[in-house]
Amino acid sequence: MAVDVGFEPVASRMTVQDGVYQQLRHALMIGRFDPAQTLTIASLAEAFGTSNMPVREALRRLAAENALEIAANGSACVPPVTLARLDDLCRARVAVEGLAAELGAPRLTAADIAALEQIVAEQQDIGRNDSIYDLISKNQQFHFIIYRASGSDVLFQLIETLWLRFGPYMRLLSHHVAPSMKAGVMEPSGRHTAIIAALKDRDFARTRDEIEADIRATQETLRGICPDVP
Repeated sequence: MAVDVGFEPVASRMTVQDGVYQQLRHALMIGRFDPAQTLTIASLAEAFGTSNMPVREALRRLAAENALEIAANGSACVPPVTLARLDDLCRARVAVEGLAAELGAPRLTAADIAALEQIVAEQQDIGRNDSIYDLISKNQQFHFIIYRASGSDVLFQLIETLWLRFGPYMRLLSHHVAPSMKAGVMEPSGRHTAIIAALKDRDFARTRDEIEADIRATQETLRGICPDVP
């Protein structure tokens, strides 16, 4: 089956392997693939305009990060979604991202906060245009500015891995919220305005609370639509 995700062709010999990996990684993180979807090497190589080798290596790396499961024939499968895994991931996200937010908040500059405000403004425009994956990508940018400011490579790498594993749930969420976005009844930026307000007040404990509340709100929405399977 052809892969219709809008990948950019990767041509440079020096960057082809990393280019395939990075684009696949981002697509998984923002929920561009269905839970349990099979990704074949041939279809991905065609989408990227490359040989099979860089795709195979990218799939291997993503499997090592628990973002994909590799079948005996070399194809990859997006992990299925379950309530138990959802709760496990969100529990870990609250702990790790809450800490990263509390550490990062005091280190954010005025330019960083201006960048966060710009993202919120862009989310409002995107919400009106019904472009759900652009909205999810902006959500990632918003959070990662705060988490990178923590100065902890260990925490940030853990967060990236958690977001990768959360990708299938973002796919579920995107299907669920798209009609509300189109109808104009959903706030495109979620709790981001409240997070910025806490940052401007230099209330770093409240910043952590708002980040954790943002994750829990997503969890509660997903609990209503996630299949209750073991």
